Amino acid sequence: MKRIGLIGGMSWESTAVYYRMINEGVRAARGGLASADLLVHSLNFEEVVALQKAGRWDLAGELLAASARRLEAAGADCVLICTNTMHLVSPAVAGAVSIPLVDIIAETGAALRAAGRRRPLLLATRYTMEHGFYADRMEAHAGIRPIVPDEADRATVHRVIFEELCAGRVLDASRRELQGIVARGRAAGADSVVLGCTEICLSLDPAKLDLPGFDSTAIHAAAALRFALGTGAQGQLRERIAA
Repeated sequence: MKRIGLIGGMSWESTAVYYRMINEGVRAARGGLASADLLVHSLNFEEVVALQKAGRWDLAGELLAASARRLEAAGADCVLICTNTMHLVSPAVAGAVSIPLVDIIAETGAALRAAGRRRPLLLATRYTMEHGFYADRMEAHAGIRPIVPDEADRATVHRVIFEELCAGRVLDASRRELQGIVARGRAAGADSVVLGCTEICLSLDPAKLDLPGFDSTAIHAAAALRFALGTGAQGQLRERIAA
């Protein structure tokens, strides 16, 4: 089994989901009391958010690159950035280490393409929805151009993520708001929905939406498992973990 390195803490609420999913996947594949060989470096999210708000993506990239180097030095065989938004700085992270970076955008794009989806609605932070990096890379990796909610709905999703989910608050009223945004996306022509923030799975079940749901957290965790255990062992594992 190869060792997985997680750059976490952004927020720790979703990093806990990664830890659970990866360990559940190893147990499902290996049986008994088997669990994952993994390392977690959990950053102080408050510091990362301050850099996001200030637009200092260069410094954020340096922070995450340093984390990746620590994980590599500790023996990690691959590294994951456990957040969609911070994949904005993934080139800096990938360039800082000699081990593979398992990319959440590439993996989610591959899952969409395999399912024949071409017009996904993207639910994510404002940074991910409005900055060009996500759509550009999704198009480059999978030939898919995501669509985003309108300005008011983007503000709602961003608020729910940062003011509620990242703080461990999962509210029924906000779940209904998110479900309404998905319904409006379907009316606008979306053929699927990407839970493009690693906390949204805390609120929305991708199997219970008006559109086929793709949970980027589950897809990313499944990709880490394929790397750690070998592709041949993962035929049914992705079905179990990824939406």
